[in-house]
Amino acid sequence: MVRERLAEVIRQEPDLCICGEAESSRQALAVAAATETDLAIIDLMLRESHGIDLIKDLHAQYPKLLMLVVSMYDESLYAERVLRAGAQGYIHKQEATRNIITAIRRLLSGEVYLSESCACALAARVVGHTPRRMGPVLSELTDRELQVFQLLGAGHTPRQIAAILRLDVSTIETYRNRIKEKLHLRDANAVLKAAIQMTRPGPVL
Repeated sequence: MVRERLAEVIRQEPDLCICGEAESSRQALAVAAATETDLAIIDLMLRESHGIDLIKDLHAQYPKLLMLVVSMYDESLYAERVLRAGAQGYIHKQEATRNIITAIRRLLSGEVYLSESCACALAARVVGHTPRRMGPVLSELTDRELQVFQLLGAGHTPRQIAAILRLDVSTIETYRNRIKEKLHLRDANAVLKAAIQMTRPGPVL
């Protein structure tokens, strides 16, 4: 539904067109190979994998392809990570409909698109003025660990996460143990509780 709504908004612009649509990373890679796409709009939650993995794959195969992430997750969780992976922008789903054209044109003009609050936070981090955060710091987690943490918070079991990320269940258990150690949590139940509290999608403030 979100994809269809965004596509409808984009089609109203006379100088923009939709080259293709995809529901999975496999389909997205096929569309990229079959078209001369300038920009890809990517959701982080895909059927067969995670959006960050797709961003890395697309960036490796098509380094000139621009990528804008549209996600229901707060920018503080993923914005910096998707930029490092090769994307050029991040927009929350709740603001995507009204700002998607602005974001697209910003990327096509060679700029980066982030919300003002996220851009300020990243700038503060660069100059060493990052405010002290309370509680566990998710920035200590690797991309894969954060993916597992997020999927746990979404209610998936380790076996389901293994299927989504195409990994062994034992590997998921290893990631969960690393998360527990890095965030100084007591056990698997504490990891699950923290994941629900800290990665639950929220509204734009």
